[in-house]
Amino acid sequence: MGHRDLARSYLSKAKVRLKALDLFFGEGAYSDVVREAQETVEIALKGILWNIGVEPPKIHDVGGLIIEYRSELPDKVGRLAVELARISKWLRKEREFALYGAVDLVPSLEYGPEQAEQAMRDARVVVEAAELCIDPRL
Repeated sequence: MGHRDLARSYLSKAKVRLKALDLFFGEGAYSDVVREAQETVEIALKGILWNIGVEPPKIHDVGGLIIEYRSELPDKVGRLAVELARISKWLRKEREFALYGAVDLVPSLEYGPEQAEQAMRDARVVVEAAELCIDPRL
């Protein structure tokens, strides 16, 4: 198994999670949409990195690496690198709050349909970018 196999696997996982976002949204589980959108974005971006032979670090926000290696990406995706990094950073920031909350933050009360819809849109942008980079054929 090589790095391109890992890239394809990550893309496949991201696409499944993207579908799950609709289920969470339909149930009104908006904080779960935000949390799973973060996971979707993280996996898709790491797939992009694997595809170009870069082993992603075990961190949740790899947007900086997408910017760093944008010249190795297809032009259309390279032009999106700053936007992909912005999405990754935003969702990374929301990750723990959306899942765990805090003494003064109850996730199910803090996140509404607006945040969930934005997270879904952003996750779609990132997965679509990954699809432009990664050949899905095994």
